[in-house]
Amino acid sequence: MEIKNLTTEQRNPATMHIDSMSTIDMVKTINQEDQKVAVAVGTQDDKIARAIDEAAKRYSKGGRLIYIGAGTSGRLGVLDAAELVPTYGIKPERAIGLIAGGKGAMYVAVEGAEDSQDLAKRDLKDLKLNKNDIVLGLAASGRTPYVIGGLDYAKAIGALTISIACVKDSKIGHHADIAIEAVVGPEAITGSTRMKAGTAQKMILNMISTGVMIKQEKVYENVMIDVKPTNSKLIDRACRIIHTTTGVSTQKAKDTLKEANNDVGLAIVMLKTNCSLNQAKSLLETKNGNVAEVLNK
Repeated sequence: MEIKNLTTEQRNPATMHIDSMSTIDMVKTINQEDQKVAVAVGTQDDKIARAIDEAAKRYSKGGRLIYIGAGTSGRLGVLDAAELVPTYGIKPERAIGLIAGGKGAMYVAVEGAEDSQDLAKRDLKDLKLNKNDIVLGLAASGRTPYVIGGLDYAKAIGALTISIACVKDSKIGHHADIAIEAVVGPEAITGSTRMKAGTAQKMILNMISTGVMIKQEKVYENVMIDVKPTNSKLIDRACRIIHTTTGVSTQKAKDTLKEANNDVGLAIVMLKTNCSLNQAKSLLETKNGNVAEVLNK
């Protein structure tokens, strides 16, 4: 399909006169369009769930979450990868965002980079891609050559391939094991896919990466037990997590977190089982680090 015929490139009848609207009407109109995003993403629930299950299996075997994309899509992948590190305490090499044109393309567009299939293959080769890895290809238009090249190479290696697009029957979907297609409709500003399409991709990535982390036992109840308290905000959050899940005072939570060497899950087990540091460590070892299994025995 030609670019001009893609859903993401069509003019939106509801915003034909957005340039002459009052500011409040402009805001309301954009908000009304944004409300369509969650509905579109909801049509892909089954595929997103499958992506989580399959990705979690690979990740538990040492695989990596590797995001590939160009422009806004590429930046969203880099963002998701970067945020997993402090949020879930994973090593940076376990979640990697690749953007067409390299790191500089995060800030300034690199002309022509997205049109190269070979560039994606080279980028993935540099990472020594293997069959346990998960490659998520993002393209709002569903046709970016950089993404297609990356997905093809990943498939040849035996890695899990997941495509995320905002058009039906996307080209990248034909090159992936799992094709997620949230059709959000024409943008408020024609072709500006950083808007609804970008929001949809971000929502989908949130679900996939969060689901994978939950299945790696990095969440107890609904709190982040592997958060790394590397600054004052995160230390405060870690103490609040311990306080709310155990009922101890904030000071006790702070003291126990320090004793547990900033390991939130370990601190929770110590407090809820009334165990020493070493006893809590032993309990966690018997359950492969699963806090919920230790506390719900």
